[in-house]
Amino acid sequence: MEVRNIDSFLSYFESIRKRTMRVLQATPADKLEWRHSEGVFSMGDLARHIAAVERYTFAENVFGRPSRYQGCGTDQADGLENVVAFLEKMHAETVQLLKPLTPEDLERKGITPQGKPAPAGALLRAMIEHEVHHRGEMYVYLALLGVERPPLYGVTEQELRRSSVA
Repeated sequence: MEVRNIDSFLSYFESIRKRTMRVLQATPADKLEWRHSEGVFSMGDLARHIAAVERYTFAENVFGRPSRYQGCGTDQADGLENVVAFLEKMHAETVQLLKPLTPEDLERKGITPQGKPAPAGALLRAMIEHEVHHRGEMYVYLALLGVERPPLYGVTEQELRRSSVA
């Protein structure tokens, strides 16, 4: 995916975020900080991480600024309602920063979190991949908890099988 127009990118990004929010909102509040093993992110950590990296890493890197990421612990937001609000707030700030980008801006070099030059459009693409990766982890966590998972693309696998031809 080439990022050539910020409006079309932001429209796509909104569709990605809506699916992520459905997964987060399916999380039982009492399981938000549950971990399947020691040393791994909880669902809350994953959501806070998506939010903080979006705003404080990728949104900064696109403009050639270093990451300002400070972690994803409960000090950022505690409790499901607050985590949802944090994700929404960080996303709104990111969108406001990105809206003015021109096609020329998207071709300019930003920097990676490691400080290497990279086209701004490539950094935005990586931001989407980052979110989808961690959303996938959240989806698996729901399965491990025995929680019904929301369909991400409108139909479940079983519905798709029933409507398909042999």
